[in-house]
Amino acid sequence: MQRGNVLITGTSSGIGRACALRFAQLGYRVFAGVRSAADGDALKAESPAQIEPVLLDVTSAASITAAVAAIGGEPLAGLVNNAGIAVAGPLELVSLERCRAEFEVNVIGLLAVTQAFLPHLRRGRGRIVNVGSIAGRSALPGSGVYDASKFAVEALTDVLRMELHRFGISVSVIEAGAVATAAWDLSLRDLDDLSQHNSAEIYTLYRGLVERIRAEVVDSARSAISPSRVAKAVEHAMTAPRPKTRYPVGPDSRFWLLLNLLPDRWRDRLILSKLEA
Repeated sequence: MQRGNVLITGTSSGIGRACALRFAQLGYRVFAGVRSAADGDALKAESPAQIEPVLLDVTSAASITAAVAAIGGEPLAGLVNNAGIAVAGPLELVSLERCRAEFEVNVIGLLAVTQAFLPHLRRGRGRIVNVGSIAGRSALPGSGVYDASKFAVEALTDVLRMELHRFGISVSVIEAGAVATAAWDLSLRDLDDLSQHNSAEIYTLYRGLVERIRAEVVDSARSAISPSRVAKAVEHAMTAPRPKTRYPVGPDSRFWLLLNLLPDRWRDRLILSKLEA
């Protein structure tokens, strides 16, 4: 059952891996973007006939060019921009190096891959699904850099949807809440590193907030939904006759959207009352 070709970035684990396996089950030929040959081998072992690993670092122009060459002239039925990282910490404490890394992966990398493969999508009248986050609609203390990158993904999605409409290319964004991935461990590592990369004087100002943010990260990781639920939303965006423009996924995503209906300062007070308790 051949359903066409789909390219998915960041398939080594988490949401990307779930999407790769889901689309392979649906009969698509999946070009799975991975950072290492070992990751590709592990993924292909689960669906050898449908998955073709492609080495792809979305922050490297040379790597993207090589991925285009590896896929050749194949038309694409879909592109899933999933590769991403999550930097955590109060804005005054997060290094500009980490800020740049966040945007290089989540924003510039997404646009670079999209630009490179738009000719393939036009040939296949394909669709684009950007894996954003509810953080792109609702920013919180301690995740400002990540939130800003996902707000940018929302903007890119809106503009691409309008600019590519005349080519018949649908563009959707996934707005997931907490998802059970390795990103939580990396966020905790970021928080733990803040004290080492800031002066004791500055870090002390935020120590209590960092500890409460850490507790929130742990709680969110415990209640996080499975990546397979996100993969189902991606499937709908890729296959439905009338795909949605936005896909909130998970109970917490809807909670934050409702909270955004409050006046800004009311919303601020509710959030800070929990973090400053």
